[in-house]
Amino acid sequence: MITNIPNEVWAFDCEWVPDLLAGRLLYKLPEDLPDNEVIKIMWQEGGATEEIPMPFLKTALCRVVSIAMVIRRKGANGTVQLYLQALPEETADITQDEGYILKRFLEEGVGRRDPQLVGYNSRNADLRILTQRAIFKGMSLLAFSQRLAAKPWESQDVDLMNIVSGFGKGFTASLNEVATLSGIPGKLETSGDDVCGLYYSGKLDQIVQYNCFDALTTYLVWLRMAHFSAKFSSDEYIIEQMRVKNMLEAMLQKPENSYLQSYLDAWKRLKEQTGQIDDGIF
Repeated sequence: MITNIPNEVWAFDCEWVPDLLAGRLLYKLPEDLPDNEVIKIMWQEGGATEEIPMPFLKTALCRVVSIAMVIRRKGANGTVQLYLQALPEETADITQDEGYILKRFLEEGVGRRDPQLVGYNSRNADLRILTQRAIFKGMSLLAFSQRLAAKPWESQDVDLMNIVSGFGKGFTASLNEVATLSGIPGKLETSGDDVCGLYYSGKLDQIVQYNCFDALTTYLVWLRMAHFSAKFSSDEYIIEQMRVKNMLEAMLQKPENSYLQSYLDAWKRLKEQTGQIDDGIF
């Protein structure tokens, strides 16, 4: 369960796509082979079938294209501030590539702030690909490597999936399932299967928006599990949710954040459908 709530919590989510360079190197493909053919071969080597034409590839064969996080920061005076941040900050800036994203998140962010990282299947997925890609890039990350070395029961980080899922197909639960049935938006219009197509058609901005939705969902699920673990009273839980709503409404004052309205609308609708609308948040 949730055992502690430190002063800094980052609920995060990563998005990645097949790495064309990895495909060319590992499968010894000619440099002039079109990108779409490289990806097709990578999926074939990954076990593609007619039913599953785009199988989940090993994270070692993929590259990180976006990281989003909801940051909860408690000040010395007890005040709590929330921030929704995403990398890259500027999707049109080609210098904000994978190396930039990894440096900003792992070195300048996690390494300096030492937050509690909260994810969903993060121990087996997000943290694994971040580790692999940082090694491939030749990065030196003492603080992050020490975090990874901690035993699960000694780590300050939280993998929400480990709390609600057991072994075996019948006992697992996806983030979408846990969120939706809790009155929290899960998957909206975009899913993980769409990310590769969006990226290689030049729609990184849509990936970042989708990534932000998943970070928001992860944070709201974390709040719910913290309430379940009695780290927030019922009144405090409502206040924490209201902070999220207020943050989103403040961000919506800027035109570039208009996409967040669909998340707010979905959240209100799900609260109504699950009978939670009387909590006064909407």
